[in-house]
Amino acid sequence: MQEASLQGVLMTILIIILVYYGLKILTRLFGPLLLRYVTKKAGEKFQQQFNQHQQPNQSSSKEGEITIEKKPKKNSSNKDVGEYIDYEEID
Repeated sequence: MQEASLQGVLMTILIIILVYYGLKILTRLFGPLLLRYVTKKAGEKFQQQFNQHQQPNQSSSKEGEITIEKKPKKNSSNKDVGEYIDYEEID
């Protein structure tokens, strides 16, 4: 059976503390750069989606022209669902 030495425990604690503070410093240095990169990519994605949504509408209609697009009616009741059975409560 092995026993933990005081020197081994102290080295482990020291390594954990150094890794923690090292990650903390790296996060402060590279965090803003990473955040800037993520926001830039998200902005580009939103701009691309906006442009894709706007392009079909601009090409099909001329300035001053009014178009009304009707949505197809959806049949909310389905007659093939089944038979409704009325029941009475028995006392």
